[in-house]
Amino acid sequence: MKRMKSNRRQPVQKSKRAVLYARVSSKEQEREGFSVESQIKLLKAYAEEQGYRIVREYIDIETAKASGRTYFGEMIAYLRSHPATDTVLVEKTDRLYRNLRDWVTIDDLDLSIHFVKENIVLAPDSRSSEKFLHGIKVLMAKNYIDNLSEEVRKGMLEKAEQGIWPSVAPTGYRNVLGSNGKRVIEVEPDTGPRVTRLFEWYSTGMYSLKQAAARARADGMTFRGSAKPISTSSVHKILRSRIYTGEFEWIGKRYQGSHEPLVSIETWERVQGVLDGRHTARVRGIEKDFLFTGMISCGHCGCALVGDIKKEKYIYYRCSHAKGKCPEPYVREEVLLEQIGDMLDRVSLSPEMFQWLRNALRESFTEVRTDHDTAVARLTRERERLRERLGQVYMDNLDGRIEDEIYAALTAQFRDQERKVAKELERRHEADLSYFDDGIALLSVAQDSKRRFLEADLAAKKHVLSVVLSNCSFRDRKLSAEYRKPFDILVENTPHEGAAEKGGRGKKAKNAKWQGRSDSNRGPSVLETDALTS
Repeated sequence: MKRMKSNRRQPVQKSKRAVLYARVSSKEQEREGFSVESQIKLLKAYAEEQGYRIVREYIDIETAKASGRTYFGEMIAYLRSHPATDTVLVEKTDRLYRNLRDWVTIDDLDLSIHFVKENIVLAPDSRSSEKFLHGIKVLMAKNYIDNLSEEVRKGMLEKAEQGIWPSVAPTGYRNVLGSNGKRVIEVEPDTGPRVTRLFEWYSTGMYSLKQAAARARADGMTFRGSAKPISTSSVHKILRSRIYTGEFEWIGKRYQGSHEPLVSIETWERVQGVLDGRHTARVRGIEKDFLFTGMISCGHCGCALVGDIKKEKYIYYRCSHAKGKCPEPYVREEVLLEQIGDMLDRVSLSPEMFQWLRNALRESFTEVRTDHDTAVARLTRERERLRERLGQVYMDNLDGRIEDEIYAALTAQFRDQERKVAKELERRHEADLSYFDDGIALLSVAQDSKRRFLEADLAAKKHVLSVVLSNCSFRDRKLSAEYRKPFDILVENTPHEGAAEKGGRGKKAKNAKWQGRSDSNRGPSVLETDALTS
């Protein structure tokens, strides 16, 4: 009997899809073995071993301290539009993101991230302790990068002390090259007079913020570099800025600027009175540094809560009424403190967990220090090479092998390069001193945070609030806030909470396991020794 062929198809195993991401941030990294080619080779070998099909490759060769890398953005767009691809293969943590915004963007997609060289996988069902430790290290890396930028900040501070606005010109001004060779600001002929008129209109107290913004748009005020009409929030920012008086504030200190003012100090003061709801001018005395200034907004209208002292000892907060009347009444600072304390009480680590995370940071710091020392060694060798070249051209000039003009040019070139290398070495050393301490300090915030907050001084209280909470608002005598990363992980995944949240991609159910082994079968999931290098 002839055997009939079956038309039934055999089941086909669905391949696992992944995208590959590689990045180098400088030519020096290319020379030191961080080349794109070596990263791609490593990631493709891993994909083949783990059974992944690479559907896209994204390569960035640029400095990425700030968010906005070309191919990083394209990768995010692809992952959002192709939910079937939920895995990213990358060499190391620092190759994927270098700032908090990148981290938040990746985390919101609930992807599986394979850090191949570190032998780590972070997935939606990874242990909460792994995610929290990873977040602490991202914050440590941000602090490290901030330290490396110290020289830039010093240069900007030096300009401020000379009365020169050290940043991008605000609306109404433009950046130009001054007679001293430094970039300064001058009045922009078209926009400057419009800013002056805006202050004059609003200082009368006859306009709401929205009405003043509408009149400014009717007057032709637009965003710089585009024809888009200026927004109400931008108008509010302009009216609050002291720079239009000829003075400006930089890193908490006031300076007398060398630029031309657009409004008088008296007009600016009247505008602040209107914005704060004080429709009659008064002489300003010493300003009280209130704890919640600039940190809490009104839940009704979005304006800032401002502090007042009653009977010379009681502190109250109220809506600034910048957008008009608001139904939210005054609230005592003690009420806000109690509710803030309850929020901080949810951010807590047991002594055992604190010690476990501290040990994990210490282990990872060893690897970070190795990478740091490699960079320092390279810079040291480069400095010695430049010094040798300086000595060589000096001898060549003495022996008559090169002319004086060539000698002078080479000497200037080598000395300039040597200064840059020496400055980079100094920055590396300074940044390294606090790297591990930064991580421990961040962990300490989560250890008995409520008690530490209540016992701290004003500056320390503000620091804790800025690190742990964001988007604080007060409405109907109830305070609401969001927990910053990675402290949101502690709140959502504390050991005693087993309930999971439901949702689509970017809102998957949270795994309440804290230290238990992850069930992911997509690769290694041990995070205790991962390292975030600079």
